[in-house]
Amino acid sequence: MKLSDFNYQLPENLIAQTPVSPRDCSRLLILNRASGCLEHRRFFNIVDYVAKGDVLVINDSKVIPARLIGNKNTGGKVEIFLSHMVSRTKGEEIWGCLIKGKHIKNGTEIILSSTFKAVVQEKINDVWLVTFNCSGVRFQKALEKYGQVPLPPYIKNLKNTYKNEYQTVYADTKHKGSVAAPTAGLHFTPRLLKELKKKGVIIKKITLHVGLGTFLPVRVSNIKKHQMHSEWVEVQKEVLKEISDARKRGNKVFAVGTTTVRSLEAAWKVSSSKDFSGFVNIFIFPPYKFKTIDGLITNFHLPESTLLLLVSALAGRQKILKAYNEAVKEKYRFFSFGDAMLII
Repeated sequence: MKLSDFNYQLPENLIAQTPVSPRDCSRLLILNRASGCLEHRRFFNIVDYVAKGDVLVINDSKVIPARLIGNKNTGGKVEIFLSHMVSRTKGEEIWGCLIKGKHIKNGTEIILSSTFKAVVQEKINDVWLVTFNCSGVRFQKALEKYGQVPLPPYIKNLKNTYKNEYQTVYADTKHKGSVAAPTAGLHFTPRLLKELKKKGVIIKKITLHVGLGTFLPVRVSNIKKHQMHSEWVEVQKEVLKEISDARKRGNKVFAVGTTTVRSLEAAWKVSSSKDFSGFVNIFIFPPYKFKTIDGLITNFHLPESTLLLLVSALAGRQKILKAYNEAVKEKYRFFSFGDAMLII
């Protein structure tokens, strides 16, 4: 299959610019991947589609203020978008970054504040390696003080207006590291999570620090030649055991978001009985046989994106495109602050 096989027409006015409040009142399109049947509900109705003993796996990574604005020594403005941490020592951290600015080269110093500075290193494909002059807690504090939440470019208001709304309610401060939100989780509220637990749904957490590589466009027509950027993943063996146990007793496993799917599939591939941590660049596209999930909660994704390829691998390309065309017809809201889909 070619990349162009995963295209669809989306009117610009359907790209959500603001979040829904309350979060769980967003619309929910149900897609039955066996029959292809569609249902139109609200997100809080998701309780009706899970049973006691089913497992719901969420990504608890917390978004960091990964957009930094500084100046070169010559005064030119530079924007740095953190993608993923490469290494850390006692006095500095090296990150892979996207950079906007003129005449950037190896050795360019970027002044972010009187005490927070960065030096540009080599460029590898789309990503620059950038060394920052602090690490660990000091680096996190500097980000909190000088950084901005990097909302996606299709959201016109790029300020910190929606700083809180661009975090899941279960984001863990111990797991800071994402430069973009695992957006499928944005629809959950504490009340809805409580209702799911009351029904007997088992909620487990994994961590994948979302990098900008997740959202970089596919630039090859032959999808097999696309290379995913690596992202840090942590999956505890108890999560994998819960999945195995659910299968044995006839229950289903639901992943919240494509990041959770990729984490589980990568960890399971290594071992279904050990803790897993490491960088993952798994690329899921049709045909792919899933080992860990039965269903998926996800947002509506960009045309010709790796995320659209993943959901097509689960439900089938034609069924996904049919569902997306239906969503366009019914004026669903698309992308990060948009509505959701449940694939069962």
